[in-house]
Amino acid sequence: MKRAVFPGSFDPITRGHVDIIRRSLDLFDEIIVAVGVNSDKKYLFDLKKRLAFIEEVFRDEDQIRVATYSGLTVDYCRDVNAGYIIRGLRNPGDFEFEKSIAQMNRRLSGVETVFLLSAPENAYISSSIVREVY
Repeated sequence: MKRAVFPGSFDPITRGHVDIIRRSLDLFDEIIVAVGVNSDKKYLFDLKKRLAFIEEVFRDEDQIRVATYSGLTVDYCRDVNAGYIIRGLRNPGDFEFEKSIAQMNRRLSGVETVFLLSAPENAYISSSIVREVY
């Protein structure tokens, strides 16, 4: 079974996230949308609300599971037997940032990172912008 983790804070989940997740369904048997817990980070929406948003969006998708985790993403991947991490890229800056993390994750654990480019209509959307508008 090809299992992948799509990690993030999802504060809140955006159309860009949803697009990447839905497009990943053809690539993997199961996708775990993993909401990271970081007690040092200030969130607009509490964890329960963020989980509820994601579960509502994907309520009819049997291939998608929603969970929380803390610590390193690669450790979580090992815990749930996931061989892949999914990341969306909006721009060259995202790629430069994500590339080094992906290389280190593979070196530490063998977990591969799969990058999907954002659809053009979602390339400008980020959770930060959505929080500002909200």
